[in-house]
Amino acid sequence: MIPKVFREVIDLGDGREISIETGKLAKQAHGSVVVQSGKCMLLCTVVSNYQQSDVDFLPLTVDYREKFAASGRYPGGFFKREARPSDGEVLTMRLVDRVLRPLFPKDYHAETQVMIQLMSHDEDVMPDAMAGLAASAAIQLSDFPFECAISEARVGRINGQFVINPSRAQLEESDIDMVIGASADSVMMVEGEMKEISEEEMVEAIKFAHEHIKKQCEAQLRLAEAVGKKEVREYEPEREDEDLKKKIHDMAYDKVYAVAKSASAKHERSAAFSEIKEEIKATFSEEELADFGDLVSKYYNKAEKAAVRDLTLNEGLRLDGRKTDEIRPIWCEVDYLPSTHGSAIFTRGETQALATVTLGTSREANQIDMPSYEGEETFYLHYNFPPFSTGEARPIRGTSRREVGHGNLAQRALKGMIPADCPYTVRVVSEVLESNGSSSMATVCSGTMALMDAGVQLKKPVSGIAMGLISDGESGKYAVLSDILGDEDHLGDMDFKVTGTADGITACQMDIKVKGLSYEILVNALKQAAAGRLHILEKLTDTIAKPNADVKPHAPKMVTVTIPNEYIGALIGPGGKVIQELQKATKTTIVINED
Repeated sequence: MIPKVFREVIDLGDGREISIETGKLAKQAHGSVVVQSGKCMLLCTVVSNYQQSDVDFLPLTVDYREKFAASGRYPGGFFKREARPSDGEVLTMRLVDRVLRPLFPKDYHAETQVMIQLMSHDEDVMPDAMAGLAASAAIQLSDFPFECAISEARVGRINGQFVINPSRAQLEESDIDMVIGASADSVMMVEGEMKEISEEEMVEAIKFAHEHIKKQCEAQLRLAEAVGKKEVREYEPEREDEDLKKKIHDMAYDKVYAVAKSASAKHERSAAFSEIKEEIKATFSEEELADFGDLVSKYYNKAEKAAVRDLTLNEGLRLDGRKTDEIRPIWCEVDYLPSTHGSAIFTRGETQALATVTLGTSREANQIDMPSYEGEETFYLHYNFPPFSTGEARPIRGTSRREVGHGNLAQRALKGMIPADCPYTVRVVSEVLESNGSSSMATVCSGTMALMDAGVQLKKPVSGIAMGLISDGESGKYAVLSDILGDEDHLGDMDFKVTGTADGITACQMDIKVKGLSYEILVNALKQAAAGRLHILEKLTDTIAKPNADVKPHAPKMVTVTIPNEYIGALIGPGGKVIQELQKATKTTIVINED
């Protein structure tokens, strides 16, 4: 039987278009679409179990994979099969997850999988920019309880003109590379890198992308209507007890408010909150706790959140006693590790990062082999977040998605400041030794100083800050928080990290948790972030004002010698014998590059 196919087309306004098609592939999934632009095709399928899981969160898995067959290639390595996801695939998974997750009901706990596969690749189309559109379109065709259609788009700027979903070649000429995730009404996620742009320019880029996203959301709704939108499935919601909720609030609120106002340290404050919670639990019998103990914990957490937010909105105070625009105390040190090529410690409050720099030849470049991109990085950064940094003991299972994402953000913040003529491959590793908010921004700061300590001639130093927002939609009150704590990240309405030099923004990552956030608030928040960045930058340059003039004595020295092409064969020798003997005798690494 020939399948009935439904299709919607989105005009990008410059001769390109994106199509969304359903009805042909993967019909046993709860929702499936093929999104196509040019020769690039993504298949997205979504499935959610009908049985609620016995957990208090949404077990959502977003999986994005690029098939090598999509670009007519074989997977590299001994086993000719796709294996664990690459860092690039993990980053795309995170981009999609961060926009989808907040739109499911908080009491929906069914195992849910969103699987996106690159089935056909086009050199002029970057598939990650369409992954969010594919995921949302598939969900719109399902019966999942999901608030509204969303989409994602990449925006670049070439010669002052914004470009939607630019190609990789166009990005080489662009001074902006941002991915924006939004619904028709609200911007929800921003991530990208820039070449020292202003806060106002960043907001203009977001607005431009949002207009295109609105059209993509409309196309999804038209497709769902044409197919016949399914009724939203029924599921067992979390039970509620308004009388118990009020009772817990009355018992907890004032005590929590007092602890929040006491400006205690992280672990003392956590212990005090736990004590209040245990006191409240002690007022109930064992039978009552067995019956509705989960509700007691849930309503206590709501009361705690309300008290902390009210403290900030009403008195302008925060959990550690700071004002809204105040930065925690900072101390820094460079050249801490004697055997590394460069090192630095950055400590801000209860967050600490130790960065190291290693210099190498072009052979140490990070090789990238993906179906959608082949290349190498001569500057890269790795971020490690061990459990002891938060005073915990938990299993260590390799690099987490979070570590990949935070490392990528810090790398994008710094890479534009590495001079194009830097002869070395440069690797930065950040070890987070303490964490109470904003460890990725501590990585940027420690990385900047370690690079200067290593003698890498940075164009300009870079600092970073994590900002938050607490707002009240009814009263219109809001407070922008500089240098947020871990608890403030959890309790707030917006989490955004901004990095930059004294002259502009180099990278950002933003997650907005409330609807209808005005661009005016966004601009004000970015300007407050700029003031915080400059304060931190001053602390960095007080520690090390400029890059060291030369690399460390024990770091590799780079010497370039030009020889006529006809002598290259003699230098290498039969089977590489001559060059290998030279390297062994001189204890050097010899790399031959063509001009």
